[in-house]
Amino acid sequence: MFVDTAKVLVVAGRGGNGAVSFRTEKYIDRGGPDGGDGGKGGDVIFVGDENTNTLIDFRYHPELKAKPGQNGSKRDQRGKGGEPLRVKVPLGTMVMRDGKVLADIVKKGQELVVAHGGDGGFGNAHFKSSTRQAPRVAEVGEPGETFDATLELRLLADIGLI
Repeated sequence: MFVDTAKVLVVAGRGGNGAVSFRTEKYIDRGGPDGGDGGKGGDVIFVGDENTNTLIDFRYHPELKAKPGQNGSKRDQRGKGGEPLRVKVPLGTMVMRDGKVLADIVKKGQELVVAHGGDGGFGNAHFKSSTRQAPRVAEVGEPGETFDATLELRLLADIGLI
């Protein structure tokens, strides 16, 4: 059995920050808070692909980073979610973290989320109440999962030496 390995750093996207904003229009006095929420960070997804057969690409590009979510905006506008990073790996690839198997990709087109992106923070519109009518506080987006992973490709040798 032929074994090919690679070590990669997997970084999911950070969530966007919430916004602190207040409604300001000409004829509306004290409009109230209208800060939007931050967007969710992108996930790292491994996809089984039958057209690739080695892990050599991961030795030259050992960092897999997904896009972060965008920050919230005024008028209760939620930030855009980060794009997920889809990584094509050969069939028969095992993804391990600290010696434990996270995923085993054996089918064509099989998708597995390896690292989840962080949630976006709440804007100040979430913190309003009858006693707190003008909150000047918003949450910061959460960081995504970050860890070192080991990719291991298991293949049966097709050609034997005679």
